[in-house]
Amino acid sequence: MPKRLLPFIPPSLRVVAVTAKPEHVMVLAVPRSTEPCCPACSNRSHSVHGTYERHLADLPCQGRSVGLCVRLRRLRCRNPACPRRTFSETPPDVAAPHARRSRRLHDLQRHLGLALGGAPAARLAHRLAIPASPSTVLRIVRAGPAPVARPPRVIAIDEWAWRRGQRYGTVIVDVERRVIADLLPDRETEAVAGWLRRHPRVEIVARDRAEVYGEAVRLGAPEAMHVLDRWHLLRNLGEALQEAVGSEHAVIRSVARTLGDERAAAHRTDQNHARPATAAERRRLARHAPRRARHTEVLQLHGAGASVSGIARHLDLDRKTVRCWLRRDEPPNWAKPARPCIIDPYRAYLDQRWSEGCRNAAALARELDRLGARINPRVVRAWATARRRAGGDTLDVGGRGPARPWKPPGTRRIARLLQSDAEGIAGADGVFIARLRRTAPKLANAADLAVRFARMLRGQSSEPVTDWLAAARSSVLKRFAAGLQREVAGIENAIALPWSTGAAEGEISRLKTIKRQMYGRAGFELLRQRVLNSV
Repeated sequence: MPKRLLPFIPPSLRVVAVTAKPEHVMVLAVPRSTEPCCPACSNRSHSVHGTYERHLADLPCQGRSVGLCVRLRRLRCRNPACPRRTFSETPPDVAAPHARRSRRLHDLQRHLGLALGGAPAARLAHRLAIPASPSTVLRIVRAGPAPVARPPRVIAIDEWAWRRGQRYGTVIVDVERRVIADLLPDRETEAVAGWLRRHPRVEIVARDRAEVYGEAVRLGAPEAMHVLDRWHLLRNLGEALQEAVGSEHAVIRSVARTLGDERAAAHRTDQNHARPATAAERRRLARHAPRRARHTEVLQLHGAGASVSGIARHLDLDRKTVRCWLRRDEPPNWAKPARPCIIDPYRAYLDQRWSEGCRNAAALARELDRLGARINPRVVRAWATARRRAGGDTLDVGGRGPARPWKPPGTRRIARLLQSDAEGIAGADGVFIARLRRTAPKLANAADLAVRFARMLRGQSSEPVTDWLAAARSSVLKRFAAGLQREVAGIENAIALPWSTGAAEGEISRLKTIKRQMYGRAGFELLRQRVLNSV
């Protein structure tokens, strides 16, 4: 057993004895060094003062937990000038001073905690025969060193939420290597500026338009280039245009009302849409198709001069049937006459309410109930369905039912449609946007400016930023343009350089996942350790 365990024991130890149990293996070992050095004066000593044992947990072996019993010596320091009288030998690769587990077991449990958190890591450690409580795992994670990364040159700064709308932190990402450079517990200007002063190699900072980060970069890294994120600029532009659309709500409501009235009048006058047959009607037509064909043949033979008897002999019909069919434009369908219905006394009232615009069968059933009519709502619903199929309502283009009244787009959709190609907007929305542009020229001008700004950001236009700002100052986007006046260099860098805060957004998503794994109860140090050390 000692020889088989020898490769799994730290090389600085020598196995003396092994005690194996069904679920546990105890290994007794001693250090290989014969003359350890004093940690204070580095002098070697072989004068033994006494011995003691350290019990350490180690990596498992074949599904069984392993314990190391290391027998160590305490020695006297023979250097008169040394402040220490005695010292103990400690193999440096086995365990840290006063530790209860080996270094390699400590590292394994720490990595489990970094990857999974407290309770999940403890459950997995128990299955791996290296048991540890959740509190122990988290304590190991917190005590671990933070990774030492290379000083970044290009960074992206963005905020992340401890609690949305109340408390925020700052994430700093090395954009070139796509890793988190550091995590800050808040988004204060001085904290971010202090971090930048400690990292003087930063040359380029990608950020959004938040003034707290702009001021922090100007204070902490005055020589660094600002690169405003293009997505955030386009989002701010959309919000500014949406605000401009909201300020023209009276004009929008007037145009929408006029267009809605025109469409309603057109639907009332246009009754040329053919209603498709229902499944029952199609089955009835298919069942009566042979009879209609023979009726057509009877009319053709009679038109050719054949007598009633000749037609009857030729088509194998009775002469009375031939005479009856010749008197009709179409063959009889022998449909049963309509039977009296419980809804008949109230048809006039239902027709009146229908013409007034009440098309809700449930509402009509409730009204009949208030009038004292004990009619099942399903009967009223069947009447309303038959009324719709009979052509009481205008059908939509596909013939699928009554045409719904056109509903004007909301403020956000109008802002988006104003920036779209007019030829690509079909139907009533296209007509509405065209009329809105003619009725509200200020809004049309703002939309054209928004399109120009978007093309400029995407590199599709060579228009200078200063020219666009000069044009926007006299439009309804003047507040947005005034906010950009201080960030002209950042916008120009955003157009010319490939950097953005996309890497920071991705890391924030990973940070949120780790934070939610701990149910939002982790402190900043634990969260920082897991975020910076996880891959």
